[in-house]
Parts: sequence; C-alpha cells; structure tokens
Amino acid sequence: MTKLKTIFFGTPEISVPYLELLHELTDVQMVVTQADKPRGRGMVITPCPVKARALELGLTVRSPEKMKDIFEEVQNTPFELGVAVAFGKIFRPDFLALPKLGIINVHFSLLPLLRGAAPVQHSLFQDFKTTGISVFWIAPGMDDGPILLQKEIPVDPSDNAETLFGKLIPLGLAGLREAVTQIENGQITKTEQTGEPTFAPMISKEEAFLNFQTMTAAQIHHKVRGLACGPKPRTTICLNGKQELLQILRTELDTQNLSAQSGAGALLSVESSKGFLVKCKEGNIWITEVHPAGKKPMSAAAFANGRGLKPAERVFVSND
Repeated sequence: MTKLKTIFFGTPEISVPYLELLHELTDVQMVVTQADKPRGRGMVITPCPVKARALELGLTVRSPEKMKDIFEEVQNTPFELGVAVAFGKIFRPDFLALPKLGIINVHFSLLPLLRGAAPVQHSLFQDFKTTGISVFWIAPGMDDGPILLQKEIPVDPSDNAETLFGKLIPLGLAGLREAVTQIENGQITKTEQTGEPTFAPMISKEEAFLNFQTMTAAQIHHKVRGLACGPKPRTTICLNGKQELLQILRTELDTQNLSAQSGAGALLSVESSKGFLVKCKEGNIWITEVHPAGKKPMSAAAFANGRGLKPAERVFVSND
C-alpha cells in the first residue's frame, strides 16, 4: 500500500514526537518550521527542535520568515495531507487549499474549549476536572475548524503543566495515529464544533506575577500549577526592608483554613517540614518550593530557615 504523502508543520520540542510518528506512518515530503532564532545565553542562531530532528531524519526542511515565501514551493510539492502540531503560524486560505485532503491539527484541549496557544496552562488556571486532545481540520479562523476526533482524560488535582503535558502528548500521538489511519481508509469525518468557545491566549511574563492582595488562594495555586513549564510564576517579597523577586514553584491549599487578623500577603505560619503559609485575598496558601533570584530552586522550608522567616515578620507585597 502506497503511503500517504504529507507535509508536517511544527516548531517546538513538543512537536518532535509527532513528526517522528508521521515519518513512520506516511511519506513526509517536507517539514515546515518557524525561522531559526537566537537561543540560549549566547543568543546563537539555532534551528528549532523540529528542524533539528527533521534534518537528522534526512527530511527536506523549510524555515521561512513568512509563509508566502514558500507558497510556490509547497504548491509544487505532491502532497495530499498537511499535519500541524504547535506550528505557531496562521495558514492563509490559499495555503489551506493546497493539499487535496486539507490540513489537520492536534490541539491540546476539547474544542471549542480553550482555543489558542496555551490550552494546557489555561485548563489548569481554571481547575478543569477533564481535558483532552482534538484532531481537527484547520480552517481560516482560530482553532474553529471541524473535528475529526477527540480523546478525553481526567485532570488529577496534583497535575501541573509538566505532568499534564506528559499525559496529553501520548494521547495526541494515539489520536494522530488513529486519524491518519481513518484518512487512509477514506473515513474522513468533519463534525462542526458545538458549544460556546473559550480561549487560551499566550501568557506574558506580566501575567505570571502573583499578587496575594488581589488573588485568592485557589487562583494562586492553579496559576502555579499552570505555569510549571513557564513563564515561571513570581512575586515580590520584602526582606529586611528590601524587596526582591521570588519565583513560586509549588504550592498547597490550606485545608485547615487557618483564620488570622493579618492582611493579605502576611506570613501566618512557618514549618520546617512544609514551608510557609501566606494569607491571600481569600483563603491561605502553603508555599512549598521556591526559586530565589540568583540561586537554585529549593524547598520553601530551606528558604524560610536560611532567611529566618517568622510569622507576621515578612510580608509579600503587591507591586512587581
């Protein structure tokens, strides 16, 4: 049986296993990624992870600054299906019309929920109990094309972005394998999305700031979960009259709901085995792992011990 001819569109590390699977299942005619960019401390121009892997596999790779730069080449490439995973660029309608079968995308949410660039992070911000993947047909709008298939999984309360990606990536691979098999067999399903859409835009560093005066304990906890892969959540702590930034890496909600007269941002308790308890706009939260500026990540208990933190003596402040 002749393999399906495809073009793969993807850029970051998360896309690499999908390229490898597509290379196994189909005849990949070309790989298209975003342009090479400066990376690392030395800001050396470096290919993205998908380009690096595609070159290792001996595949033809194009990394255009603009999609129009490769339109003619793609138009002259004999391919039947496009597959996109975390590509990071918008397809123009004339580009979408090039492959006979269209272009499918593997998206890490149950569309129409969480359309956009950061669905995994936003699912945790909103404390979703279930999520999943959608394989859908790309249309001119943002993640609004018809569905080919979806797969659902529960979200564990202990999940953060790192562990949830670890579950969704293999789920998406299973979805892509199933989708390619269906398409090869002529079972092309296109089910229009139904329900009210929600959105999951890219997260800026400014949005990663934690404000204990304006955020509830639950909001802080779920934001820390969602930002486990970056941008890292941070706040400002006042120590000995000086302010410094502190990244908050892990938290736990205060199940005992300790009451106190102190204002939001105040330390309520310090425990060597756990960390420190902070009062929020509503509720309290345990800070269990932190990353001080210029140091390695450490337990909040070690940080508290090293800085001599005591209840009511150190306050998280609102400005960044």
